[in-house]
Amino acid sequence: MNWRLLLTPPAPGAWNMAVDEAILESIGRGASLPTLRLYAWTPACLSLGVAQPFADVDAARLRARGWDAVRRITGGRAILHTDELTYSVIGPAENPILAGSVLESYSRIAKALLRAVQDLGMSVEMKEKDDVGQVTNLSRSNPVCFEVPSTYEITVDGKKLIGSAQARRKDGVLQHGSLPLVGDLARITDALTFADESARADAAARLLARAATVESALGRAATWDDAARAMVRAFEAELGIQFERGDLSPVESTRADELVREKYGNPEWTERV
Repeated sequence: MNWRLLLTPPAPGAWNMAVDEAILESIGRGASLPTLRLYAWTPACLSLGVAQPFADVDAARLRARGWDAVRRITGGRAILHTDELTYSVIGPAENPILAGSVLESYSRIAKALLRAVQDLGMSVEMKEKDDVGQVTNLSRSNPVCFEVPSTYEITVDGKKLIGSAQARRKDGVLQHGSLPLVGDLARITDALTFADESARADAAARLLARAATVESALGRAATWDDAARAMVRAFEAELGIQFERGDLSPVESTRADELVREKYGNPEWTERV
């Protein structure tokens, strides 16, 4: 249960997604330890699920706000990454934490996430199962990830707090997710396509009623460093991991730069659906 801990500085969305995939490939070759990576984004970036239509994005409004867009290799809906802590858990499929089905591994990781936000002083719970019909119908009609909690996601007062998504490939398993720390979660609606401004306002109001930040739930701000320390402690205590603080290998760094050029920074990938 020796894992690498990576704390990477705020970076553009294309690089962040490229790094996660480069680590996944390296782990698949047996060249890197299983990794917990904690990171942030600059500038703010709208990320889309792997199969989400790019038509959900209002590109003109996105550009006007100086925000980026990127497509993940994981599923789910759109997230605006800003004022948050993002985590990625990457390892071989046979690793005890990641083994089994998607839901089995989700459950293990969710227990660590739950412990982390409890460590920040929050009264939270883990959603045990979906109301399948309600979640499916909302997801189909809604481009916003944080409006709909899924099984084993973390909620506070019934509002979604952490959104996560997972990809399972021959290289291994990648799960990443977002813990919003401060700010207006409804900002994401400024960069998405709606039939009219009334529909945009309705979507913003629904989102604020169904999702939370650490600050809105706790009544005070938590810094990125606070949240990162809580994450590390929780993963160690809940999952029995022993972390070794590390850096990207030269091979991972080079591969990440290639993936930015060839994939994540390329409109042929971002706008392909």
